[in-house]
Amino acid sequence: MTSPRRHFAGLLVLAFFLVGTLPQANALPAFARKYGLRCSACHEAWPMLNYFGQKFKDNGYQLMNDRDAPIWQNPSYWPVTFRITPFWHRESTDKVAVDTPTGGTINRQISSSGFDHGGLDILSGGTLEKNISFLLVPSSDENGAFHMESANVRLDNLFRSPWFNLKFGKFELDNIVSEKRGLTLSANGGAYQIYHFIPAGDGNIFGQIGDNMLGLEWMGHSFNDRTRISAALLSTTDGSPDLSYGSNAYSAFFAASQAFDVGKLGTDRVGFYAMVGEAPTTYLTQGGVPIASSGIGNKSFHREGFVGLFYFGKLDFQVVTQHGWDSEWFGAGYGAFDPGSGDLPLNNTPGTTLPTGARAPTWNGAFVETHYVHNPQLIFIQRSEWVRMSQQALPGTPSDLGSIDNYVFGVRWMPIMTSRAGFAWHNEFSWIRLAGFAPNGTDLTSNSLMSGFDFDF
Repeated sequence: MTSPRRHFAGLLVLAFFLVGTLPQANALPAFARKYGLRCSACHEAWPMLNYFGQKFKDNGYQLMNDRDAPIWQNPSYWPVTFRITPFWHRESTDKVAVDTPTGGTINRQISSSGFDHGGLDILSGGTLEKNISFLLVPSSDENGAFHMESANVRLDNLFRSPWFNLKFGKFELDNIVSEKRGLTLSANGGAYQIYHFIPAGDGNIFGQIGDNMLGLEWMGHSFNDRTRISAALLSTTDGSPDLSYGSNAYSAFFAASQAFDVGKLGTDRVGFYAMVGEAPTTYLTQGGVPIASSGIGNKSFHREGFVGLFYFGKLDFQVVTQHGWDSEWFGAGYGAFDPGSGDLPLNNTPGTTLPTGARAPTWNGAFVETHYVHNPQLIFIQRSEWVRMSQQALPGTPSDLGSIDNYVFGVRWMPIMTSRAGFAWHNEFSWIRLAGFAPNGTDLTSNSLMSGFDFDF
């Protein structure tokens, strides 16, 4: 009997053979239908943008020609794309506390595998009029529960200058290395850890720069988009509506970058980002249950880092670093609560004192994501990411508790990329280690293996 591994290896060989015989693919759905561009014009590999694609986005989804205004579009044009990913996956965690027949617990590895599907994204974007652009993304999780991932309007090229663009609503922060356009999808590899890192026991959920936020953004760029700079004023709600947390808490996000040509190798870019803000640690209560929107006692936090895109022909590297700092109040566990359940573990009520020796938690992190783009239809992906605690909030805490190592390997083959639909066979393996997170205080490791069809239309 032929083993399943041989079947899988045979499919890979067939895939690489077919890649060499297929013609280059065309553009992706919504914007491709409008402008008739090839997909490779905007994407290094779907959905990751290249330099031209970033410029198109910075111009408000416009090519700056007569076809930008919707009045010139065919009446049948509908600027909507649907995206979902059915897949097979295997998940494994090495130390999980399970009950024993004698009444105690032991740590054992738990693994599961099967067929599944991800959430659904409904993407609509474009122009309402020349220099008035929008993005609307209702999104559901895998169980069909919808939320609003993005909902914003942007006034482009105010005063006829690319240096004055205003965006209002819910939007992705101006990250050059975008998690929303990432190429990895697995349970342990689909997110950038430093974009969402929270130290063990920390109560601050509001510094996650990978989450879309509610606010107002000014963005400016040079005519050729080589120089970019942006500043955003945000409600400190981590993108949640209805002001569920603080009654008067704001954050700010700043980013700037400069691109430069490196000849035939491509267009490199270097830049920095910083997020500074404050969030509540004290909530009024009613019957012991926190009252939504009543948060006061704001404490500060900040994140800052470097970003770089470096091209060497078909090989490129994305490099992101981060230094993070939270107030000692967050480090001690004060901060966010769950508005739905009313769960508030710690409340900074009058007279509350911090534990003896409490300090502000700090950490440093970085990742390097490597891409080898054989052609716009075939890309190999590898990411190595590390987060290291440099100071724990409470004395006596193990110095490395919560530190992370994350490694991701993937290959993505896109046999179909037309102006009507996109289709990718996505294969990925990811491994993550969380220091000190196992039930017995040792390191907890998990891994994911997945293979699926990522498609949009």
